Amino acid sequence: MTDRLNPRSRRDPYGSRINREHSPVLAYAVPWISILIVSVLPIVVMTSAVPLVPPLAFLFLIAWRLVRPGLMPVWAGFPLGVFNDLYSGQPMGSSALLWSLAMIAIDVIETRFPWRGFVQDWALASGLLIAYLLAAALLSGAVPSLTTVTLIWLQVLLSVLVYPIVARMVARLDRFRLMRWRVIG
Repeated sequence: MTDRLNPRSRRDPYGSRINREHSPVLAYAVPWISILIVSVLPIVVMTSAVPLVPPLAFLFLIAWRLVRPGLMPVWAGFPLGVFNDLYSGQPMGSSALLWSLAMIAIDVIETRFPWRGFVQDWALASGLLIAYLLAAALLSGAVPSLTTVTLIWLQVLLSVLVYPIVARMVARLDRFRLMRWRVIG
């Protein structure tokens, strides 16, 4: 009697997933849009004369590439870097160059060592962050001094410590990206 009154009781536990697909717009747009939003975020939230805020857009780019290896193409570093150059205050082309080199480095390392885990990804991200922040400081025209080097190393330390949080956020965004949406029609 209760089965006739409640049609959901007759469904199998997977019936709610039938007739649902991944949204192709979300599947392709979420990584790009998240990096673009994070590129603009430091300007909106706060500005500082001291570079202690981690390069969040670069962290998101690395995290997307390491969490989902085949999702972002190697050439994605260039257009995303150009967009970041518009908002970061760095000389035009510095992020485009450095992000492209980072994507190429990740691709080379991924080809040679396909059996990575989170610790190896964190070590790779740390190495890329150190290289990126030092190269960005040199390309910006900063005068190397004890104060400058100290501030850069503080930014490197903070960036390396923030990477696991960013990787977790990217994993959550990836789950949202692959969420099944009901198809109407």
